[in-house]
Parts: sequence; C-alpha cells; structure tokens
Amino acid sequence: QVQVVESGGGLVQPGGSLGLSCAASGIIFSRFNMGWYRQAPGKERELVATITSGGNTIYADAVKGRFTISRDNAKNTIYLQMNNLKPEDTAVYYCNARVGVIYWGKGTLVTVSS
Repeated sequence: QVQVVESGGGLVQPGGSLGLSCAASGIIFSRFNMGWYRQAPGKERELVATITSGGNTIYADAVKGRFTISRDNAKNTIYLQMNNLKPEDTAVYYCNARVGVIYWGKGTLVTVSS
C-alpha cells in the first residue's frame, strides 16, 4: 500500500521560515520524481517545486530564491525549506510521487500571518 504523508505545516509570521517534510512508503522511492504543490483558498492547485529521481529541481517563479526542495533517498523523504514567507504563501501544501502513476498526500496547512 502506497502512502505519502506530509508534515511540518503551521502558523508563521511574514518573513519567517518553515520546513515541510514528505515521507513516502510502499514505493521504490529513489525511482520516483517528487513534487510539492499548494492550493490557496478559492484557487486552483499549483506547482511549487519538483525534484526528479536524479536530483534535478524546478521551482515556480513565485518561490524562486526563497524555497528549496531536497530529497533523502535513504529516508524515503523529501523536504521543502521555505524562507522569507509571505502571506500569499498561505495554502495547503501537497506532496506527490510520480512515475507514470501519481500518488498524492493529504496535505499540510501553512498559514503566514501576523
């Protein structure tokens, strides 16, 4: 059974930092491309960052220079380090694992507010 589980969300002030984790099980993790997406209230889900099985990364323009995606294949986990957070970063953050098929987690809420 495949499981993708996000953690690390919470409330942070503007300008602050937060780190998210996503652990996957039931898959050969090292073969999967992984990604972070987010969905703000009233908006569609959008790409935040992706990392391929080979470690190549892509970032949305809105987060370039502020967010960093990384992976640890030994721990079957990816991370999203978010710095200089802005109120517009408030969203539910989802992780996915994909190689043909796509597995999604249930999301973790990040709220950026003073």
